[in-house]
Amino acid sequence: MKKIVSRLFTAALALSLVLSLAACGAKKSTEITIAVPNDTTNEARALLLLQEQGLIKLKDGAGITATILDIAENPHNIKFNEVEAAQLPNVLKDVDYAVINANYAIAANLNPAKDALGLEGSASAYGNILCVKEGNENEPLVKALAAALESQKVADFIAEKYDGSVISIVNNPTDGFDSSIDYAALAGQTVSVAASPAPHAEILAVAKEILAEKDITLDIQEFSDYVVPNNVVEDGTVTANYFQHIPYLDDFNAENGTHIVAVTALHVEPLGIYGGKQSTLDALK
Repeated sequence: MKKIVSRLFTAALALSLVLSLAACGAKKSTEITIAVPNDTTNEARALLLLQEQGLIKLKDGAGITATILDIAENPHNIKFNEVEAAQLPNVLKDVDYAVINANYAIAANLNPAKDALGLEGSASAYGNILCVKEGNENEPLVKALAAALESQKVADFIAEKYDGSVISIVNNPTDGFDSSIDYAALAGQTVSVAASPAPHAEILAVAKEILAEKDITLDIQEFSDYVVPNNVVEDGTVTANYFQHIPYLDDFNAENGTHIVAVTALHVEPLGIYGGKQSTLDALK
């Protein structure tokens, strides 16, 4: 009898272990994965957006330098994948969700205003800026480029082309020209600018038309990452760049010893949550 009871107890224990392991496996299979940018300021923006959506809670005081180590509450047991920002659209299919910068979303044929499951507010702190190496802010060609980008023609293009996915933050758009500049003296010259393909290079194409009216050539050089455009401005290979916001630039200068400054803020690209394996946020409710 004792042997029978012992065997029954052993069998029950084994069954309990199997059920426990099965339960763990089931839990693992329903784990939600979210990919976020791995650079300092954009990762913080992504986490702040997820907090706004009620999906996580950050530690008190966590701001624009927050990382996943600053998550105080993660009630959905979300697993975070930190990914280089330009690669986020490529990994979207392999994760449940990804928080993607608008420029990379647009380049991947995602419409932030229509496809995002959650969208960041148009915070002017993250306005995308035209930048140059310190000391070149008042160069006539730089001022001419800035005036063209601050034009009503560019503001109208942004509104019509991106339909809320990109938002102009130029308060008083001009005709595209700066009255303090001697445009005749600039005729035949070229100004170069580094930019991401979309929306920056597309916006610059409009500015190029404006500058061409004064016989100034705009050389638009496209880059797919956030590092090289700053490096080529720092070393003087390219006059200016247009792809980043001030928090990112400040962090980049501090980490790399570069001396790049903002000339003017032009537009905001709201960060968005996009569905990969999930088509809605229901899996997190």
